[in-house]
Formats: sequence, C-alpha cells, structure tokens
Amino acid sequence: MRLKGGCHCGAVRFEAEVADPPVSALECNCSICRMTGFLHVLVPHEKLQLLSDRAALTSYRFGTQTAEHLFCRHCGVKSFYQPRSHPRAWSVNANCLDDEVELIVEPFDGQNWENAKANLDAQE
Repeated sequence: MRLKGGCHCGAVRFEAEVADPPVSALECNCSICRMTGFLHVLVPHEKLQLLSDRAALTSYRFGTQTAEHLFCRHCGVKSFYQPRSHPRAWSVNANCLDDEVELIVEPFDGQNWENAKANLDAQE
C-alpha cells in the first residue's frame, strides 16, 4: 500500500510503501516521542521516497547521537526520521500521513530503551 504524507506547511513531502492494513505502529514513551506525539510506522529505506527537497529538513541529535531526528526547517514538524532502533528503516509519523490508515499500535518503552529494543528483537 502506498501512502503519502509530510509536514504541516507542505515543504516536506514523502511517499512510503507499507504492508496492507492494519499497519503495525509503535507508541514510544521516550522524552522526545512523548512530547511530540510521534507514532512510529517503520518503513525500510528503499520503501520511502522523499518527494521534496532535502534542504527543507534540519537535523537534531541527542543522547547517543545515533538517531537523526529530521524536522521541517519551516514549520518544525518531524514527519519521519532515522531511529537508532532500526538502522535500515525510516520511522514515519503516522500522524503525518495524508490519509488515515488502520493501525495496530503497540507500546515501546523508550524510557528503558535497551530492554525495549531487546524485547522488540526477540519478537522478530
């Protein structure tokens, strides 16, 4: 299934290919995800295409400096980013998709990242 989405002002636009609904999503309780309301839909790198100019994005890193949080430099919305939990996938914010999609939302305990990642890996 192909989905389109982007930021609030439209400067960042993307298209992603995901499994047919219901689509798996993770709800993380780490400091940044909780504050921004990010709902993670993981998309392999080759399944996401940036439709807009990458110059519209600005980057923020914290903690381990592994994850690259990408924000629209104009409106500040983070519609997708490179998570440290999935180095070969983008994490797309389900709240930034143009159309609603049926989701299966599972919790991810980002406040206890190492244990949560180990539990996630054990499920795969």
